[in-house]
Amino acid sequence: MGVKKSDRREFLKRGAALAGSLVAARTAVGQTPDHTEHTPVAPGPDAFLRGSDEIVAYGKRSRFVTSVRIPHGGRASPDQFGLDFHIATPLQDSVGVITPSSLHYMGTTRGSFIPDIDPEKHRLMIHGMVDRPLVFTMAELKRLPSVTRMHFIECAGNRASSRHTTVQETHGMTSCAEWTGVLLSTLLKEAGVHANADWIVAEGVEEVKGASSIPMAKAMDDCLLCYGMNGEPVRPQQGFPLRLLVPGFEGIFNVKWLRRIKVVDQYYMTYNDFGHLTRDPVNAALGYQIGPKSVITHPSGGQQLPGPGFYEVSGLAWSGGGRVARVEVTTDGGRTWRDADIRGTAHPMAHTRFSFEWNWDGKECELQSRCIDELGQIQPSRAQALEFWSTPEEKATSVKGQDNSIQPWRIASDGSVHNAII
Repeated sequence: MGVKKSDRREFLKRGAALAGSLVAARTAVGQTPDHTEHTPVAPGPDAFLRGSDEIVAYGKRSRFVTSVRIPHGGRASPDQFGLDFHIATPLQDSVGVITPSSLHYMGTTRGSFIPDIDPEKHRLMIHGMVDRPLVFTMAELKRLPSVTRMHFIECAGNRASSRHTTVQETHGMTSCAEWTGVLLSTLLKEAGVHANADWIVAEGVEEVKGASSIPMAKAMDDCLLCYGMNGEPVRPQQGFPLRLLVPGFEGIFNVKWLRRIKVVDQYYMTYNDFGHLTRDPVNAALGYQIGPKSVITHPSGGQQLPGPGFYEVSGLAWSGGGRVARVEVTTDGGRTWRDADIRGTAHPMAHTRFSFEWNWDGKECELQSRCIDELGQIQPSRAQALEFWSTPEEKATSVKGQDNSIQPWRIASDGSVHNAII
């Protein structure tokens, strides 16, 4: 009984403090506190949406919601030839953890036309070092036991730079979706993998024949052959009718428009792999996994705080090493860190929403977040990441590998938010 009273008392205290902060914020921007009730404004006679065949067949969002993706990587998309390259998702407008299919980031291998594939004609072949080479139709794959899991995908090009101004530019090449499909291990077991087969090579229907080498241990663990995304078929930009999902691994290994898996006994330097990671197979296998990472999405670069007072700092955290265990936030540039609240359930290799209650005093400050995953890995600062990539002969000025360093945001005294990377 005492515990309940204490909890209720704490809840009321927090509520009163929050109300006071909000009143202070209104007063700071020149508004007079108003305790009178306000009558909701009804829409005018011409402010109603009329039904249409288009809206009935496939719904559309409100005209007041304007979040859009943007070309990424210093290259137009589509380019002058109609090729798609990289397109970044608007993380600054995200809520929760699921990225809508229409806003999910997209990348292609060096630029590509998106294949227009008839699912009834599409085939997946599994061959190489197996007892029984197999060919599956989409209908046959959908007859097999399925799983639905939430996972992020992130491109290695997702890296912060002093040139970037918004979180869409610094971190927009990652998204998280609910994926449905068949475990790759189900098909490999059916084919009968040879004992000395340590790798697979997955190939998609791209003009440059995008392919990736993946360790057999990972292929037999949690890789998915996905035909579903967020409750509907995978979209063409995401690999319709079938894509490989390699949870926690760098985005380029999640081969889209999947048509062939070859079981082999060595690491193949494919078009995707060459110049992308390393030629050493042991280091390559270890280097595929995305390190623990997080970013504050609000407030973030390009946004504006109306004045001092209470704010909920919010962001996303993720790790290729498993679940997010903790997220810490600093409001003083890294001098002191405090635990953020995890919103919802932290799923393995998935975006996790975190929040932090903050009363801003109106002075210039710097916000950062850092992720700690269930393996105990800690997201590094930018200085630590640069030190890792430096040599005795040369100090690194950019992160040469996958960049999971901390992203700092500077809050100016006028409430404007800026990238704090120098």
